[in-house]
Amino acid sequence: MASNFSKNAEESPEPCKAEVKGSIPSWLQGTLLRNGPGIFSVGATSYDHWFDGMAIMNSFAIKDGEVTYRSRFLRSDTYTSNMAANRIVVSEMGTMAYPDPSKNFIVKAITFLNHTVPDFTDNGASNFIKYGNDYYATSETNYIRKIDPVTLETQDKVDYMKYLPVNLSSSHPHYDKEGNAYNIGTSIADKAKTKYILFKVPAVSKKDKDKNVPALKNVEVICTVPCRSLLTPSYYHSFGITDNYFIFIEQPLKLDILKMATAYMRGVNWASCLKFCPEENTLIHLIDRKTSKVVETKYFTGPMIVYHHVNAFEEDGHVVFDVIAYKDNSLYDMFYLSKLKENSGMQDDNYSRPSYKRFALPLQSDKDVAVGEDLVKLKYTTASAVKEKEGKLMCQAEVLCEGFELPRMNYDFNGKRHQFVYGNNVEDSVLAKKIVKIDTDTKEMVYWSEDNCWPSEPVFIPRPNGESEDDGVVLSSVISSNPGLSSFILILDGRTLKEVARACVNTPLHKDMHGFFIPQENM
Repeated sequence: MASNFSKNAEESPEPCKAEVKGSIPSWLQGTLLRNGPGIFSVGATSYDHWFDGMAIMNSFAIKDGEVTYRSRFLRSDTYTSNMAANRIVVSEMGTMAYPDPSKNFIVKAITFLNHTVPDFTDNGASNFIKYGNDYYATSETNYIRKIDPVTLETQDKVDYMKYLPVNLSSSHPHYDKEGNAYNIGTSIADKAKTKYILFKVPAVSKKDKDKNVPALKNVEVICTVPCRSLLTPSYYHSFGITDNYFIFIEQPLKLDILKMATAYMRGVNWASCLKFCPEENTLIHLIDRKTSKVVETKYFTGPMIVYHHVNAFEEDGHVVFDVIAYKDNSLYDMFYLSKLKENSGMQDDNYSRPSYKRFALPLQSDKDVAVGEDLVKLKYTTASAVKEKEGKLMCQAEVLCEGFELPRMNYDFNGKRHQFVYGNNVEDSVLAKKIVKIDTDTKEMVYWSEDNCWPSEPVFIPRPNGESEDDGVVLSSVISSNPGLSSFILILDGRTLKEVARACVNTPLHKDMHGFFIPQENM
């Protein structure tokens, strides 16, 4: 499988029927979109990091027991420029692009200036997001690309900066029942201040229903959180939400803006400007959705790095939130293509295994609480929040399990207390060979695996009017290296994690990042 990591994918833009084995539930109607890097070399040039590859979008349309597959490369400006030059000319986080040595001085000077104040890539290879009635391919820059969710054709390029001052933005927004989307972005040195901006993209209003109006035109700033340092904002990948609060983790993984400005000149990539500061604590910001202000209580924990929030909920005067946490920033380095090839998906002695952690933030006043007292009163968790001097609360998490990543759950329970979470088992390697379901009450875990198969992030789809939280199916695209066995979309029973059906495709699938399921009625 190692050779596949640097091998360019081939797109299959025409719809083709997959071979279904088993019986797909009649209620399962919709399209699973999956996004990830697919092109790793152009001409004589290659990307250094797997995350940098140019996006390929995959679609699995499920209707009346059948599955139709297609894929397309995202026709971003990055894709167009690289292909026109027959070499990589647009820099990515882990790969700095340099001009053809044969180019003249003026071209080289312009390239240098473009990297001093970088205009980031629009290679949205991380996820799909929905704003209003539109779907976008996204990474974490200020650019997103609108796509047709049926044909996967690339449409408008949208710049967040035209609507609000964010240079970077999360690729994991949250959605409410009304269709509003909530996200967070970083505004760097705007009016001499660096801050994090929580914003809301409202659902399409009646007056805009029949107009071709970008949903971001009506964006609303909910709250700004000052960065603790002007030129070294914290990196983040996601955030948490409950009915009344947002949870934002300002972690000691920092992006050095000054180093980014000189990276091209120094011959290093932008990823080298990310610095983990283990001597610093992690700040936990709790934002009140009613007042749009950060609560007065200061919560913090030890140094950690979080990419994925699992869920958050409120209970008995506490905000409880679950995250997947790492002790250092070695995860990014594990995805350099040279590293992936070296380890071939086998166990790596330097691998930093993630922990599924549960934190509990007490909401009650601590004015009459003595220093050293634990304010967490929940019986079902060992998470603590101990009062320190100056009224700060030092939070320690309960570890629910180890080696768990890419968490997904029944999104109907988003912001509410949940019991079940689905993810990939990454106990020994960043390359998952198992899908896992954890019962957060009993800590029991069940698995799905098959020899020589590598499943993607599992996506849970609830059965309409289901009887329980886990009444539904789990979808995962699976890469198979078994001779004579093609890759497939896997459908598992959400309760037992037993196979219900699979749909084999007659084209190779590639490792991807994240997926988005669109119910048939929303297509």
